[in-house]
Amino acid sequence: QVQLVESGGGLVQAGGSLRLSCAASGRTISSYTMAWFRQAPGKEREFVARVRGSGASTVYADSVKGRFTISRDNAKNTVYLQMNSLKPEDTAVYYCAAGSFGGTTMSSYSYWGQGTQVTVSS
Repeated sequence: QVQLVESGGGLVQAGGSLRLSCAASGRTISSYTMAWFRQAPGKEREFVARVRGSGASTVYADSVKGRFTISRDNAKNTVYLQMNSLKPEDTAVYYCAAGSFGGTTMSSYSYWGQGTQVTVSS
């Protein structure tokens, strides 16, 4: 079992930055693909970014490409999401996920955190 705990969310003005962290416990995450998803009010949860176990391969949703960066520190069992140039439409609950197959759909991930709220004001 892998337990995931997100942190770093908050309220920020448009154009600002936040860095989310996802701390894992229970098992080392070095062999897992790690991802971030988000869910805005009234909308379905959507893929944001994922990173393979080694950290060398990343994939981003078109809506965040060039603004967000996913990274991982396997020694710390932690994954990060650096979010720059934030927009009001980035407002959502952000979830961390771990999976063995690592696609861009929710079904690719077996373990989920509880989420952290990100609110971007205009």
